[in-house]
Amino acid sequence: MSTPISNAQRLERWRLLLGGGDADGTEVVLTGRHAIMDRAMDALYGDDGDRRGGLGASAPTAARWLGDIREYFPTSVVRVMQKDAVERLGMQRLLLEPEMLAAVEPDIHLITTLMSLSGVIPQKAKATARQIISKVVEDLKRKLDAPMRQAVLGALKRSTRTRRPRHNEIDWNRTIRANLKHYQADYKTIVPETRIGYGRKRNQLRTIIVCMDQSGSMGRSVVYSGVFGAVLASIPALRTHVVTFDTSVVDLTEKMADPVDVLMGVQLGGGTDINRALAYCQGLITRPTDTIFVLITDLFEGGDNAQMLKRVEAIVTAGVKMVTLLALDDSGAPGYDERNAAAMAGFGVPSFACTPDLFPDLMAAAIQGRDLGQWAADQGVTATRAKAAQAI
Repeated sequence: MSTPISNAQRLERWRLLLGGGDADGTEVVLTGRHAIMDRAMDALYGDDGDRRGGLGASAPTAARWLGDIREYFPTSVVRVMQKDAVERLGMQRLLLEPEMLAAVEPDIHLITTLMSLSGVIPQKAKATARQIISKVVEDLKRKLDAPMRQAVLGALKRSTRTRRPRHNEIDWNRTIRANLKHYQADYKTIVPETRIGYGRKRNQLRTIIVCMDQSGSMGRSVVYSGVFGAVLASIPALRTHVVTFDTSVVDLTEKMADPVDVLMGVQLGGGTDINRALAYCQGLITRPTDTIFVLITDLFEGGDNAQMLKRVEAIVTAGVKMVTLLALDDSGAPGYDERNAAAMAGFGVPSFACTPDLFPDLMAAAIQGRDLGQWAADQGVTATRAKAAQAI
């Protein structure tokens, strides 16, 4: 049971909320901890949305402010205030200073900001920036690795199940359960009328291509894609390619052992040439019917749009399982090119946003050969495929 607050405490809270000045009406003078919290909020938000104090032009001043908010506010609030400080006060330049970076609370928004600045981060700040990115990546891997591995490996086993296994391929547990009705009490044995097992495993059961747009609007998706790509690349039964693009194409496959290096090398911003990226990825496809192609982009094409759609059609016609993720993050419905999404839906390629917690199940569904448009509908996700008939 919570402790009731006094009238004085209630007025202090209203004073913190209203920000002081003649208009707040509380006539409360803040001291101690509350006074520091008030100064921190005033520096960022100020009166009527216009900051009075600001954070100054030096990294030490901003670092002290960051230290204050980390001490006096919960972590979830700190992250919101950091994001607002970057957007409202233009702190990007200060983030290039080591003392500033050391004071921030690492989160995925900060990573995307650092990625957008990666080309201008000075040498003295790179080690600190790497530590921040590494911390967030490790946190994400701890959360995402096990679900991804479990979903994919389970799907691979189910996708090779056969009712005519060889003796050394029989799944005895499933076979026994399937034949319990044939138990012979006199002989105390089960007649295995139905045998369940796994077909002969190939060296590479599936090829997965993750092709991600690194334009500025896709920052958070790039972070999650990099982590998931590293997990997929670590599964021996998969041959995973990770490709990133803007107006040029970079194959990151050989670097996926260290996703921190990958994210440090990403250059967010610039244009978008999806057609060029698709052309490169077509060259990676050697067994179309065993290939899953995940294109992560908002579909705003800056290159040859008509040729891009022809490539999508060719890839799908060859037998590749393809899906477009308009976003891979938790930020909700993104803006995207509806005409391109509808055209791709006509080729059987659904387009929808996917949250990180659903991505492992999406990959499992793709490996099992399930209808991904239907999968999205089952998850309550609106796929463009469902609207294709009206849109095309």
